[in-house]
Amino acid sequence: MTPAAHVSAAIEILDVLARRRRPVADALKEWGVSHRFAGSKDRAAIASLVFDALRKAASASHVMGADTPRAQMLGALREARGMDAAAISALCTGERHAPPPLSDDERARLESATLADAPDHVRGDYPEWLADRFASAFGSRAAEEGAALAARAPVDLRVNILKGSRDQALEKLAHLSPAPTPLSPIGLRIEVGQGRGPALTAETAYVKGFVEPQDEASQLASLLCAASPGEQVLDLCAGGGGKALALAGQMHNRGQLYAYDSDGRRLMPIHERLERAGARNIQVRAPRGKADVLADLEGRCDLVLIDAPCTGTGTWRRHPDAKWRLAPGALELRLKEQATLLEQAVRFVKPGGRLAYVTCSVLLEEDEEQIAVFLGSHSDFMALSGAEMAENAGLPELARYASPHGPGLRLSPATSGTDGFYVALLQRSGPIP
Repeated sequence: MTPAAHVSAAIEILDVLARRRRPVADALKEWGVSHRFAGSKDRAAIASLVFDALRKAASASHVMGADTPRAQMLGALREARGMDAAAISALCTGERHAPPPLSDDERARLESATLADAPDHVRGDYPEWLADRFASAFGSRAAEEGAALAARAPVDLRVNILKGSRDQALEKLAHLSPAPTPLSPIGLRIEVGQGRGPALTAETAYVKGFVEPQDEASQLASLLCAASPGEQVLDLCAGGGGKALALAGQMHNRGQLYAYDSDGRRLMPIHERLERAGARNIQVRAPRGKADVLADLEGRCDLVLIDAPCTGTGTWRRHPDAKWRLAPGALELRLKEQATLLEQAVRFVKPGGRLAYVTCSVLLEEDEEQIAVFLGSHSDFMALSGAEMAENAGLPELARYASPHGPGLRLSPATSGTDGFYVALLQRSGPIP
């Protein structure tokens, strides 16, 4: 397939997404099944174009003066890829599966349209219904933060310190040109540009458990929990086990970590990952009907981690389609789930123990405001300051990311070069273990 045919295919897929509200991965897979002549490189190129158009959907539509799939794709070629009108016109010849030629209006817009008069949600490429919430979280930097969330993300890896050091992992993956992450002492970063990331599942370092894919912000969230060898730790929303594995490394396989999730299906990947990582102090507690599978942990835990279900607004670099499928009703649902989980966690935190609350959201309602409500009804819990959290984790430089809106630390692509994350650490009154 030619580059022009890739653009035509991307427009076709964007049209499907516009007519049918569904995850982009499903639409890409469906297109690949019905166009088997397209090789893996062609499919990767098409997917890259689709993702670019979704990242820049609002600004691209503004530039082109229309929100059709074609307009979004043409505008994204300029906004995401830096192509000028002449280069885009060369792709749109109408010949051999190429898109139809540019109209006079399209050419004129590609040549001269700007975002200077566009509102923040357009310049930042986020849904208009979130404009006030982004302004509350970021103030005058809302468009800048949104634009950073619309950029491509690198591939971040967490080095499994149960298996080896970061220097050893750098050596094992030297052919991928990784670099140490700027903030996490156990992270590697691989820049991918416009191509697709490395096939990690084919890498010996991954297969043998030396590294795991994990954004640097997620690594830092685990490190800020300051789990110590010998502690009793409960991961209340363990899912596939990413943070549980990171905590097991910090604990050097000493003490006990209980991985639980209310949906047992989400726990299924954890078993294979535990074996690959060599994590031996994790006990998986899957739900069993009405049985209280965590009853024996009541009042016993030094640390309870809530990796809370959230809107995922901080992960839009990796899931650009999610921001356009997100609806206000989803936020309300997540807020209720988060409040419920915080109440459930209280049961397991021992006197002097810690409660860690983590989201991959940048919205105040899910972050600082949720913690403020909890603290207002639980006088026996106290929030640690961002500086205290950073110091306790042995990462004092993170204090500069202390939230200006309340307790905890706030990370984002524009400020820390990571996904958007919020981390709060609460301590229960009583003797410190």
